[in-house]
Amino acid sequence: MSERVTLLSGGVGGAKLALGLYTTLGPGRLAVVANTGDDIELFGLHISPDCDILTYTLAGRVNGETGWGIAGDTFHALGAAAELGGSGWFALGDRDLGVHLYRTERLRAGEGLAAVTQAIADGMGLSCTMLPMCEAPVPTQIGTDEGELHLQEYLVRRRCEPRVTAVRFDGIERATPAPGVAEAIAESGRIVIAPSNPLISIGPILAVPGFRTLLERAEGLRIAVSPIVGGEALKGPTAQMMRQLGYEVSPVAVAEMFRGIVDVFVVDERDAAVQGAIESLGMRCIALPAVMDSLASKQRLARELCAIERKSGR
Repeated sequence: MSERVTLLSGGVGGAKLALGLYTTLGPGRLAVVANTGDDIELFGLHISPDCDILTYTLAGRVNGETGWGIAGDTFHALGAAAELGGSGWFALGDRDLGVHLYRTERLRAGEGLAAVTQAIADGMGLSCTMLPMCEAPVPTQIGTDEGELHLQEYLVRRRCEPRVTAVRFDGIERATPAPGVAEAIAESGRIVIAPSNPLISIGPILAVPGFRTLLERAEGLRIAVSPIVGGEALKGPTAQMMRQLGYEVSPVAVAEMFRGIVDVFVVDERDAAVQGAIESLGMRCIALPAVMDSLASKQRLARELCAIERKSGR
């Protein structure tokens, strides 16, 4: 496969497709644009959870049991901080902390997040482009029945217990696509939206001013993979959040969010019955085996996406 692909992705769920594409396309063919609405500062360190999950996954270092963090990591530093009364609700392993120390040091020296993110990927031996969606801080804030929470507090500290009433990307109006993003999209024959949470993983990316315009103008084939299979989410609190915010938990509701920026919407075979409803939104709909529970299934889906034929105009 010689065609370049750009993947828009969140963390754990999107990393599965990222791995399938990375191991299928070959060196230098994949660019990943990661959500940074998840970013948070803890212990004075800049933490980019989705960028790190994607990087660790592609580098073969991710904790396979959790889908995040580094395999075999220890938590001595976090434990020592907790013993002194520090906060320990966000699990930061010792080697993981080393990455955050490195990132924060370079950011404080004046480097941009895009350059630092790529440097971390390069340092872990990756042969792909790894980009944040933007460089400005745009923390995702979750409105709940208990007040507004940073996304990580909602996900990790409160374990998604409060009822969601709103999603807001703080400071998004000041953001622009990170350096390298426009070039990656323009140079790719396919732009793929991963089966990540459309509200808190893909939503922040598309909310960056100018990002939708890049996709609207892209010459490459624009493909999205549904994160909803059989009325439930493949990963995380997607279904719960959609219900609480008044969305139907279906591939159709996700496709509506991507209307105008997607040419082909991929659903799992068990959701083939919604193809007509999705195609009425102005995009093709293809049913494929979309559940990625092994490396082989990740690679199979990657090959299927890269084999989708273009039609006139795309």
